[in-house]
Amino acid sequence: MIIAKTNKDLKPVLMDKKSSVVKNPYYLIESPKQVIFVVTSGKNGVEFNKTEGYFCSYPGMQTYQCLYGSGILLMQRNDESDEAKEFKVVVLSSGKYAIVPAGWAMCLVNTGSSFLVVLRNSLLDEKFLDRKPIVEKKGLAYYVAEKKGEVVFEQNSTYLVHPQVAME
Repeated sequence: MIIAKTNKDLKPVLMDKKSSVVKNPYYLIESPKQVIFVVTSGKNGVEFNKTEGYFCSYPGMQTYQCLYGSGILLMQRNDESDEAKEFKVVVLSSGKYAIVPAGWAMCLVNTGSSFLVVLRNSLLDEKFLDRKPIVEKKGLAYYVAEKKGEVVFEQNSTYLVHPQVAME
């Protein structure tokens, strides 16, 4: 099954909700045992195009493999009050794997000029996915934007705590 996400799906988690946005930011291609994310290139204002993101309560780790393109996998772990406790960044290129531990949030960001195509090793039941904390906080603790041709991490002002960005 193919699911197309629209700019209306993405608007609640954008840095600038009034800026121009990518019309179809990403697609999900689901099969019985896995999901492929296809994130289109472009920007939503100065912020790179991304997925909505979600926290995963599945008891195991999730493996993500970049099949094509380049981008960033954001991972965030929150404390009991939904403030960011840890924030990790994995730079993605074709063939690169990343593992997201149980209880962490994830978000894919396309920083390249073509599609970012990423395979997740399992199809998760919706009961394991929680988008609510991310929507309530208008995204993760940092937005990925472009300034003077460079990729930068902009703080999301709805968070009181902004942990150090750890690169993996």
